[in-house]
Amino acid sequence: MPKTVVVGAGVIGLASAYELARRGHEVTVVDKGEPGKSCSAGNAGWITPSLSAPIPGPGLTWTSIRWMLSKESPLYIAPAAVPHLSRWLWRFWRYCNAADNLAGFHATATLNRLTIPLFEELAKDGFPIELHRRGLLFLFTNRRSMEKTRAEFEVLKEYGYRMPAILDRTAITGMERGLSDKVTSGFTVDGEYHVRPETLTDAYVARIKQLGATIKSGVEVTGPLRHNGKIAGIETASGPIEADNVLIAAGAWTGLVAGKFGARLPVQAGKGYSLTIPTDTEIFSRPLYLGDVKVGVSPFVGALRFAGTMELSGINTILNRGRLDGVLRSVGRYFEAPLAKKAGQEWVGMRPLTPDGLPMLGRAPGHENVYVATGHAMLGITLAPATGRVMGEMMTKKATSVPVGAFEPGRFDW
Repeated sequence: MPKTVVVGAGVIGLASAYELARRGHEVTVVDKGEPGKSCSAGNAGWITPSLSAPIPGPGLTWTSIRWMLSKESPLYIAPAAVPHLSRWLWRFWRYCNAADNLAGFHATATLNRLTIPLFEELAKDGFPIELHRRGLLFLFTNRRSMEKTRAEFEVLKEYGYRMPAILDRTAITGMERGLSDKVTSGFTVDGEYHVRPETLTDAYVARIKQLGATIKSGVEVTGPLRHNGKIAGIETASGPIEADNVLIAAGAWTGLVAGKFGARLPVQAGKGYSLTIPTDTEIFSRPLYLGDVKVGVSPFVGALRFAGTMELSGINTILNRGRLDGVLRSVGRYFEAPLAKKAGQEWVGMRPLTPDGLPMLGRAPGHENVYVATGHAMLGITLAPATGRVMGEMMTKKATSVPVGAFEPGRFDW
């Protein structure tokens, strides 16, 4: 029975550990924190294969420079962090073109073919997750923004999507109550899901343990364990852990961990914020995408979550009050009542970003038995089961269900 140690107990590491354990690996998962309590805990929980486009896109170069001047913008680059991020930002901006964006979209959309079937498989297998199958409602206060966003669905036709029908204000208010008169247009994308992410990570933890895997919290990885010059596990501050394979799935910290193994990976942190407020009744029947300000609203059982922004300020978990307040102000014009101003649970998390906006899935450069799974940006929940599936296949020497060549970790000259 092969031994595998997974570094990182976020949703990607847990999904991968689950797939490896069910394939007969003796799995140990380690994390410097608690399983599922970092980036996976407070996000919107969207399962949206339609949103497969990578973050770098045409026109984003100049737009992002302009956004640097506003702390309330959807993408904020902290000026103080620019010197440290300059090399990574230069690579990121080089991918802000139509050709790379389209290629990245097709690669991600192909991986996303597994997404809905695998979530249904989890539900069928009795995973106790709060899963909703209600689609996604896009809302706009600016019709031009709506038309531009809707046009992006043209390329999705080959993946089974139809062009969404435009909804006017009358149709929208017939679907959801409590929207302000500034919301004038939108469209729905049926077939998309959302899940309360905490229930997903908790379910993975429980099932992994049932399969005989070990999960260790508060473990700091210090480097590789070597026997006769070969990597034979990991060294930690609390002692060595022997393994035949190592999978680094440490989210935004993956580059730092991989560096201890001699692998240079350009992974940066994209900080996101959310506010979760308790509710006694269902306020919205489906998740909302506030398209003009790029904020998501997720209704859960007994709660409503507002999530958004992308802040590039280095790896840190400091809650920038101005950024969170900016999210709340930006959503205010969409609703009749100031829902987001209710007392709630504030959260900040580090999304792992690569320069081309695509995940890294495969062997770490220069290693035979060290693997990487990271870089999912804003699609961590969406792509978790699919990532777990292909990593399980890859690490048991089987052909993957879908092509993953575009996600090769060694694709960057770093």
